[in-house]
Amino acid sequence: MAAFLLHSQLLLILISLLIFHLSSAAARQLLTDGGSSTLNSPPATTVQYHNGPLLGGKVSVNLIWYGRFKPAQRAILSDFITSLSASSSTGSVVGQPSVASWWSSNIGKYYSLAVVEGSKKKPLSLSLALGTQVLDESYSLGKSLTMKQIVALAAKGEQNYAVNVVLTAADVTVDGFCMSSCGSHGSSRSAGSATRFAYIWVGNSETQCPGQCAWPFHQPIYGPQSPPLVAPNDDVGLDGMVINLAGLLAGTATNPFGNGFFQGPKEAPLEAASACSGVYGSGAYPGYAGELLVDPASGASYNARGVDGREYLLPAIFDPSTSSCSTLL
Repeated sequence: MAAFLLHSQLLLILISLLIFHLSSAAARQLLTDGGSSTLNSPPATTVQYHNGPLLGGKVSVNLIWYGRFKPAQRAILSDFITSLSASSSTGSVVGQPSVASWWSSNIGKYYSLAVVEGSKKKPLSLSLALGTQVLDESYSLGKSLTMKQIVALAAKGEQNYAVNVVLTAADVTVDGFCMSSCGSHGSSRSAGSATRFAYIWVGNSETQCPGQCAWPFHQPIYGPQSPPLVAPNDDVGLDGMVINLAGLLAGTATNPFGNGFFQGPKEAPLEAASACSGVYGSGAYPGYAGELLVDPASGASYNARGVDGREYLLPAIFDPSTSSCSTLL
């Protein structure tokens, strides 16, 4: 009888472990779908090149602010865009590791690989700069948006040599937001135009799903529970938006029209940043962002410095030359 009870108890333990494993896997899948995510999903294979164009030349990043954002909040993101190309040669003194080095050292490798082997064509280059900013504080399309409306908002920006970024406020819902994605990118064509333009959308998750779209600055919805890190700009929602915007900018540069660098199905690709979801520093694993710098005054965690003394947390980028996730630290 005792042996039977022991056997039953062991069987129950095994069943419980199996259920836990399956539920954890389902949770990780939810958080890694649709671009930005919150838990570590190491790349299974390599990000492949599908022979399509990458963004090239001098490109403006235009910001379309939909809903109410404080001036200080807008400055966090606009300074991040400026920091992408900041250097001593531009008159900006930025400490290391920097936002600019994160961008150039990682994204530059994709541009070198995009050149046809054996050809005399020079490698492509990309230079990003902050463009115009459009404010829509009156919620002209309401507070519940479809992706079609997101594209319509993106079309308000300049469409030649530009990436138009739609940023939705914390009280705006968007189809799929918090359920399958924290943001997205794509391309569209304006009526009567043969030229396609690239766009990005990122939502402020502060009140809707910070555990999914602003980790590690908020407790995760699923998976291992560890204390949240202090946000470097003292704004969980906006610091989370920086992480997602950074990853989507990397995807836009290397896969702007759906035939650049990606892994998996075209409809749901893993790209330069989403292939390394949840990794921010060396030694990262589910529930742990990795080794990061800590500001001694604020206690905030970060891995990159920007203009005007800004500190940011930026995602790891898949390195196509080593098939691994590349971090600044």
